[in-house]
Amino acid sequence: MRLSKNNWETVRLEKLSNDIEYGLTTSSDDYGDTILLRITDVNENGKLNDGLRFATVDERTFSKYQLKPNNVLIARSGATAGKAYIHKTEGRFIFASYMLRIALKEEKINPDFFFSFLNSPNYNSQLGGIKVGSAQPNVNTTNLATLKIPLPPLKEQKEIASLFHSIETAIDEVEQQEKNLHNLKHKLLKDLFSEKSGFGKHLKANDFEKIKFEKIAINISERVEPKKTELTTYVGLEHLETDNLKIERTGTPEDVIGTKLKIYKGDIIFGKRRAYLRKVAVSHFDGIASAHSMILRANEKNIEKDFLPYFMQSDTFMSRAIQISEGSLSPTIKNKTLAIQEFTLPKKEKQKELISLFKQFDRTMEQLKQQKTTLKNLKQKLLHEILG
Repeated sequence: MRLSKNNWETVRLEKLSNDIEYGLTTSSDDYGDTILLRITDVNENGKLNDGLRFATVDERTFSKYQLKPNNVLIARSGATAGKAYIHKTEGRFIFASYMLRIALKEEKINPDFFFSFLNSPNYNSQLGGIKVGSAQPNVNTTNLATLKIPLPPLKEQKEIASLFHSIETAIDEVEQQEKNLHNLKHKLLKDLFSEKSGFGKHLKANDFEKIKFEKIAINISERVEPKKTELTTYVGLEHLETDNLKIERTGTPEDVIGTKLKIYKGDIIFGKRRAYLRKVAVSHFDGIASAHSMILRANEKNIEKDFLPYFMQSDTFMSRAIQISEGSLSPTIKNKTLAIQEFTLPKKEKQKELISLFKQFDRTMEQLKQQKTTLKNLKQKLLHEILG
């Protein structure tokens, strides 16, 4: 794609839009036939979440606040101020307060090009100057109208929009592959540890045995004072991701106070507080961890070291962990209670083949994650180079 930036002009948004309108102040209900779109309904990829709310409005109100295809919404205030969404769906949609609707003059600006601009560093840079207020930053119609947009001829706008659309489509496809793999792994784990005690043609009932958790996992409770340790890495429950065995974020001992737990490379960190969050990870370093976690090490007499974390990811383990948690506001598992829980697991000699299977899932999902990161970085690089 060859761009002639010498033919571009810089145009204020007020020259490219028919109107910029505030949203409707109303509440949702269970009986309406009109979708009330809120900024919280838009995810980080600019797509709509599930569970949209409905509202009851008369036809005059609907006509005033109706969302039409290619309308662009901008969040007005708070932490999401400036967040953008381009509407592409026919139907009865209206938009809520704390959002601004932009109806573009499509004979002058391509809506998809404009949305690409709203993802660019240029837009983010200008956004800081058009927000008003300090405690609660706000974008109003007057200031938004002054937004300066680098505007190529309409043909080039469409080419640029098509380029970014192709990248976004590729990202969506990778994300769908990730989701499919995650669901398949989750199903296999569910089948493996189900009451049927089987695994297709590979394992039969006599390949399983019942065993208490204390026989397969050793609880490590070595204590550490953050101010006195020479270790440099801290892992809190906030650093662990749901259903992800890999630790991708960490802190430092200087970040925390109070006694913590020592972790060694290869240890399993399990979030014993709020087990429903499904936080289990394998440490790839020595460090310290939150006292709200449980540090576990495989008892290799009874279980393969690499099999234990996959078992702990299963619905069977997690459901039991939730059942035995104590407390209402912040349910927590006691080690002695978990230790006596009995589970049905494949015998140790059958576990290595299963480990290989689940590790392949993890490797493939990691490759997809890296591919998605590469595509997102490419998109940002092009946004910077093309739109400034």
